[in-house]
Amino acid sequence: MIASVFGKTRPFNYLAIGILLFVFFILKTLITAETGASWLYFAQEIGLFVIVFASSFLINFIALKNELTKTNNYALLLFFVFLLFFSSYFENKNIIIANFFLLLALRRLISLKSLVSTKEKIFDASFWILLAGLFHFWSLLYIVLVFIAIILHVSRDYRNWVIPFISLLAVTILFFLVNSFLDNSLMSSLLSKTYVSFNFYYFDTIYQRMALALFAAISLFFFVSQIFDIPNKALNMKSSHKTILFSFILGVGIYVLSANKNNGSLAFCFAPLAIIGANFIEKIDNKWIKEIIVYGMIISAVFFYVMQL
Repeated sequence: MIASVFGKTRPFNYLAIGILLFVFFILKTLITAETGASWLYFAQEIGLFVIVFASSFLINFIALKNELTKTNNYALLLFFVFLLFFSSYFENKNIIIANFFLLLALRRLISLKSLVSTKEKIFDASFWILLAGLFHFWSLLYIVLVFIAIILHVSRDYRNWVIPFISLLAVTILFFLVNSFLDNSLMSSLLSKTYVSFNFYYFDTIYQRMALALFAAISLFFFVSQIFDIPNKALNMKSSHKTILFSFILGVGIYVLSANKNNGSLAFCFAPLAIIGANFIEKIDNKWIKEIIVYGMIISAVFFYVMQL
């Protein structure tokens, strides 16, 4: 029973997800690779897999370290499931890298509740978000989460409100330094992604539409259930769960605004939704209902992955 297995933190869970993630990632890479692709292409793909792998376990670390979930691996499992729903994520290196940077930022913002090294955490989070914006421009929308976290945790110190702008200065200096070495190619690449697109008719197959529709239904269900559950959370945990909810909303915002839109752009929603979904699943007392939900999501994810190859 998969729900029972992932209902506890076991080394086997990490090994199983790592192996499965590798298999599905490599399969997608081999199918989408051009004929006669060089070893450099596959080396780059392996590097991207390492980032995806690290992202998966970073989500699990955020959830467990900050007690956003109980001692289970549901967040890890759900993130893996969402990746299979939209395997186009595996093909977009900019989204993979930007999403990883946003996860590093989320980790720092969630840990603000400890009230330890708050200024360093705000600077780090802002820095990672601004860096993510160089790979996927509308990732910059995530900077709103920094100010939300400041409001929820450390709003009384006025200096905390200035720190994100110091991070902006640091990233700007680094950007223009690197841009000068690349003959302004970095600037032109960035400017080409700064427009807003509301074109949602990008689907290549009916299965992409179906996957998006089912994912939207699951997201709405998990999100609403979490909103109603917030009052039941421990007082010292409410702000952290609110941060996760806002993170999901901003992830949706990034998808809506993104230029060159595709289902892979929804990846910015995966981490917060995986944590929200883990909260929902762990509350289910009936083990058969829990198993049915988990199996249903896994079967759906594998189906959409295969049909979108």
